[in-house]
Amino acid sequence: MKDMIRLFNKFILHKTKVLFMWGLIISFIFHFSSLKAQPQTGKASFYSKRATGMRTAGGDKVHHDSLTCAHRTYPFGTLLQVTNPANGRVVVVKVNDRGPYVRGRIIDLSWGAARDLGILSQGIATVTVEPLVHFQIPMKKDYDLVIPMISDIVENE
Repeated sequence: MKDMIRLFNKFILHKTKVLFMWGLIISFIFHFSSLKAQPQTGKASFYSKRATGMRTAGGDKVHHDSLTCAHRTYPFGTLLQVTNPANGRVVVVKVNDRGPYVRGRIIDLSWGAARDLGILSQGIATVTVEPLVHFQIPMKKDYDLVIPMISDIVENE
């Protein structure tokens, strides 16, 4: 009888551990998937121009005019829309690095992105970051382009 009780307790303990682990996994997935979908508001800093030429965690070389950023959780290649609420400027950047590793900051921008947002003089600014799910590259409007013929130019001279 004691052996059966021990075996039963072992079985219940094992099932409890398994269910607990599945609960942790599911709650972890739902917690972080909902975090990514929401806009984040927090402090942003930017890379110095001296970082040009260095390698990022994604393997790319940093260039100060590129519109790139470092973020802790978004996958490499994700397009993020960063808004400066102080002046209303918006820039779209691509995640190619990990960071920032300073408490209280949510994103590290390239120098060019910081210039476009107008935060170079401040150094650190409050921004809103949200992922772009649907993004269309703006195209030039179609219009007739008149190119003069070389023979027309030579005849006029």
